[in-house]
This record gives sequence, C-alpha cells and structure tokens, in this order.
Amino acid sequence: MAETFSQISSARPLEASGVSLRHGGGFFYGWWIVLVSAVGLFWGVPVTVFSFPAFLKPLMQEFHAGRAAVSLAFTLQLIVGALSNPLAGWLIGRYGARKVVLSATAIFGALLLSVIAFSGALWHMYVFYAALGFVIPGLGPLPYGYIVSHWFDRRRGLALGLMMVGIGSGAMIMPSLAQQLVAKLGWRAAYVILGGAVLLIPIPVVAAFIREKPQDLGLLPDGAQRDSSRAGQEAAAQGLTAHEAWHTGTFWVMACAFFLVSASVQGCLVHTIAMLSDRGMSAQRAALGSSLAGGSVLIGRVLTGYLLDRLFAPRVAAAFFGAAALGIGLLWLGTTPVAFAGAFFVGLGLGAEVDIIAYLTSRYFGLRAFGEIYSWVFAAFALAGALGPLIMGASFDRTGSYRAALVPFLAATLVAAVLMTRLGAYRYRVGHSATS
Repeated sequence: MAETFSQISSARPLEASGVSLRHGGGFFYGWWIVLVSAVGLFWGVPVTVFSFPAFLKPLMQEFHAGRAAVSLAFTLQLIVGALSNPLAGWLIGRYGARKVVLSATAIFGALLLSVIAFSGALWHMYVFYAALGFVIPGLGPLPYGYIVSHWFDRRRGLALGLMMVGIGSGAMIMPSLAQQLVAKLGWRAAYVILGGAVLLIPIPVVAAFIREKPQDLGLLPDGAQRDSSRAGQEAAAQGLTAHEAWHTGTFWVMACAFFLVSASVQGCLVHTIAMLSDRGMSAQRAALGSSLAGGSVLIGRVLTGYLLDRLFAPRVAAAFFGAAALGIGLLWLGTTPVAFAGAFFVGLGLGAEVDIIAYLTSRYFGLRAFGEIYSWVFAAFALAGALGPLIMGASFDRTGSYRAALVPFLAATLVAAVLMTRLGAYRYRVGHSATS
C-alpha cells in the first residue's frame, strides 16, 4: 500500500510549475494551498452527493425501482462514508494527506467511469454508491483541512473557510451541471464525463502545487520565514495523540454537539423543497427556498472562517447553532416569508459546522494527531447527516407532517449551542503553545 501511495503521489518539482518560492514580504504560498484545496473539494463531495437528485429518476427507470430503493443507495453512500472517516484519518497519519488525496481522487474518478460496465441489477447500484462513500473521506474536508491547518495559525479560520468555498460552490453548480448532462446524454454518460473531469483536473493540480507543511518550503505558518528546521518541526508536532483526545471530556462534548446539529440541520435542508411545497408553494418557489439555503451555506463558510480568527471559537459556534435553531423554529411556523428566512438560517448553521470542527480540533488537540482526531469528530457529523433526513422522512410518513421532527431538532440545536459554551479555554493557542 505504501508503494502505491508513493507512485500515485509522485509529482514534478514545484519550481517547474512556474510558481515562485520567494516569499519574503510577498504573496504567501499558503493561499495557493487554499485555492488548490478548494479546487480539489469542488471535484469531490459535490460530484456525487449534491448532484444525486439529478440522477434519482433516471436510476429509478434504469433499475425499475421505487424512490425508497434508489434513495437507499444514497443513504448507504453517506453511512459508509461516515464509518470510513477514521480509516482515512489513520491513513493520513501514516502516509500523509497529500498521498491520501491523490490516491483517493484517482480511485474516485475510476469508480465514476466504471458505470459503463453496470448491468440492470439493483445490487450493482448499491455497491457502486457504497464504494464511492468509502473513498470520499480521502478527498474531502479531512485531508485538505489537515493540510490547510498546518499552513495557517493566526489566519487558520479564514483559510479553512475559504477552502470550504470549494464544496459550497460545488453545491450550487454541480446539481445544474449534472442535470444538463443527464438530460442530454443520459446518467451513465454524465457520470463518465464527471469521472473524466475528476481525473483530469484535480489530480494534476494537487500533484503540482500541494505541499503538506510550510516547513517543506522553508516557511512557518502564515508566511514567516523558518528560523530553524527544529523550530518548525516542534511547532507541527505539538498536540495530543488520538488516544489521549478520546479520554478528554472536550472530545465527547464536541462530538455530541456536532452530531446533534448535523442531524437537525441536514434533516431540514434535504426536505426543504418538500416542506415548502406541502405548504402551498409552487415547485419553483420551493426550489428558490432550497437555493436560498444553499447560498447561505456558502456565506456561512466564509463568515465563520473570518470570525474564528477574531473571536473565541466556541462562542462563534454557539451563535451559529443558535441561528440554526432560530431557522428551524421559523420553518415550524410555516408562513412563506418566514419559512424562507428559516431556510436561510438553517443553511448558515450547516455552512459553519465543518469549518468549526477543523478549527476546534486544532485548538483543543493540536496538530500532532489532527487527522485521526478530526476524522472521528467528522464521522459523528457525517453519520448524523445520514440519519437526519431519515428521521424527517419517517416523521412525515407517520404523522403526515414535518412538525413532529422539527420540535426535537430545535431542542437538539439549542443543546448543541449550550455544549459549545462548556469547552473552556484553548489548549493550543495561536503560536502553537500549549496552555496549562
């Protein structure tokens, strides 16, 4: 396995790409890392997660299956992805994030191309989506967050927020792109084209420009020149091991809070269009509400990153979780303008979560085992994201309304906001110094 990682991740020297390595008072190379990470994220999760609605009906026709049977494939993808996050974290700690990203992206693209060999058996679809879910953590926020967190300290929050613009923009662009491809060429050709793009765009860009740590180029985080290799290595090595983190109350408070918010927020967002149309809105207006939520996700990512560098992160998290609770409450009220506002605030909550997970992990546990620790917290977040929509759907099937699920979701987000206030002071402040 180590040999495979090394072969896939081999890249030409950075100087050959035309990028200047002179950073004295100039443009910090870490911002190139952020840009390339955003490109990589754009061609990851959005390709199969946010574009899935465009493939739903064609898959139903292809496999002669109902909505529940086809939706199960999507649920399998999310659950397998959540469960494989810890494995991705372990691989990052063992082989490095760059090798994991390049390997996972290559496998991801190849899987998308494999649809040309599909038969009409329903189990083929389940295996396909489960395999995609298994690979996605290796090319998602986990490895890119690991890399960006090493490149930035004082401006880590903003860098993580800008990095996540890749997923936010993908969530807005990829559904329409996939819909056009499916309409003109069919669902198989659509996946083949997207798979080809994955192989041709992010892999060469990541291989050419990504470097895991600023010490690789003689720098320290945020652009300072490296005074000594030992100082840079010591700074990056500070932090708890994964085993030590699991034995802290902070880890479990974070995991519980993000689980509660993720289930609530993602449950609402997946059912936004159905929720609004059930209340008398036209399909077009209901879709507008969903687009509004998607736009607020993008706003939430950048705004959160900006605030994390200036304010105490748990307070920022509590404020965004409170905004999500407000949004759920407004959705419960149900009138048209109020529901639109609710969708916006719920989207803000989702937009804030992934940035905050990475930032809090780095501040409370350091960078020593960042990948492993982050992977476990993110696994809780992702697993809840798979369960939340199921809870919403089951609530509607049983009661004929979404209101029965909105009330506990509102309570869950409020509990999560309170949990954030219990985290206490950072263990690893700006400058990588551990506090007692």
